[in-house]
Amino acid sequence: MDIHGKPIAERIDWLFGLADRHSTIFRSPEAWLARERYLAEHPTAIAVLKCMDGRINIPIATNTPVGILMPFRNLGGIFDLGWPHLGEVLAHHVQRVVSAGRHVVFLVTYHYSQGDPRRGCAGFQYDTAAAVAHTYEIRHQVEHIFGSDHGTVYPLVCGFETDEDALVIHGTAGDKLDLATLTSSDRATLELRLAALLPDMPARMRADLLPLLYGNLAHIEEVRAQIRRNERLLDIEHREWMICLGRGFDFLHTPNIALIIGPYSPNLDVPIRRAAGIIEANMQAGRIPDDGFLLLASVPYDEIGVDRARAELKSRFLSSFAADVIRAEFPRLGEQMSMRTAVLDWRSRTLETIATGQ
Repeated sequence: MDIHGKPIAERIDWLFGLADRHSTIFRSPEAWLARERYLAEHPTAIAVLKCMDGRINIPIATNTPVGILMPFRNLGGIFDLGWPHLGEVLAHHVQRVVSAGRHVVFLVTYHYSQGDPRRGCAGFQYDTAAAVAHTYEIRHQVEHIFGSDHGTVYPLVCGFETDEDALVIHGTAGDKLDLATLTSSDRATLELRLAALLPDMPARMRADLLPLLYGNLAHIEEVRAQIRRNERLLDIEHREWMICLGRGFDFLHTPNIALIIGPYSPNLDVPIRRAAGIIEANMQAGRIPDDGFLLLASVPYDEIGVDRARAELKSRFLSSFAADVIRAEFPRLGEQMSMRTAVLDWRSRTLETIATGQ
């Protein structure tokens, strides 16, 4: 079903139905056991710093089970680990994982389009070189905080080519491994290629990174089949019809429907304005109906009581803040805005809507 062309009320109903189905599957015994088995076989924790662009869906592009990769999103994949909230969140994530005896890989990503630079990253004004340079700045910041020997935490620069959803792994010596240049027949060579590309990465980390590369090879072949059937033409353009603000949106495994903004930047109004501009452009270009869009705020919580109450207040603040920015900068778009405010039970991935008032 092409949800992008449906009336906004149907799209919102579809979205919350998707969230409910995701939670049902996520908390099922089979899914829980599958995640536990995957993590037992591949214990390295993998976090992904990426753009809010709805086309950047790493679990889908790598055929990785939902709930394995930890996403962090912002406009253009622009991050500064000096931002107080971001630095605390990343440090807490690393400490929690390392205390369980696991390694951590940060995929520091940028994205671009091989076919048309204008399908690249708007956050960097379609300047891929600038995006790549920024990922290396983030890599240096990760090394400053967690060490440059990479024995426990490894920041890995990774490109994402949106025409074919292909990963480009950057090596320590400046060389690259472009998965789009390989086929399934090259699967057996990936382990040696990765070892040559990343000689300073511990063997355990490389072994746990390999399933993502295997999955990406298979996914690229699926994408190319879609292109041959003319099913891929619009998917590589912006068709997002909702702005998600906060965390806990991994149920959105349907690509290109949402612009997801993490609550990290001290200048949160900047990515909100950019996202609103993209939604407005999508309406004007006829890629989505002009009958409205959704603003969804979500904050996860681990425990009932104080933790959930805090999440409620934070979600209400994010929703109100974003709505005020959009109404001030895009008055007409503000009139077309549907708002939903929610908290997410992190243990079950259950999305729970809450009232916007106190």
